[in-house]
Amino acid sequence: MEFRWRYQDAHGREVAGPDVTFAEQTEAEEWFSAEWRDLLEAGVEQVTLLRSEIEVYGPMSLHPGS
Repeated sequence: MEFRWRYQDAHGREVAGPDVTFAEQTEAEEWFSAEWRDLLEAGVEQVTLLRSEIEVYGPMSLHPGS
């Protein structure tokens, strides 16, 4: 099973984002912590972590304090 992020706008509609997959949840979270600002600048408002197609958690806002 692999992990990946689903990228969404503020209304929950999917938007384009990096097509990156990870073997472990920790790897996905580390990547996200390094990249979230760039994702926000690219128009991603929230993300959901998926394991295959099953939601692990999210949606999670990219806006601090939200």
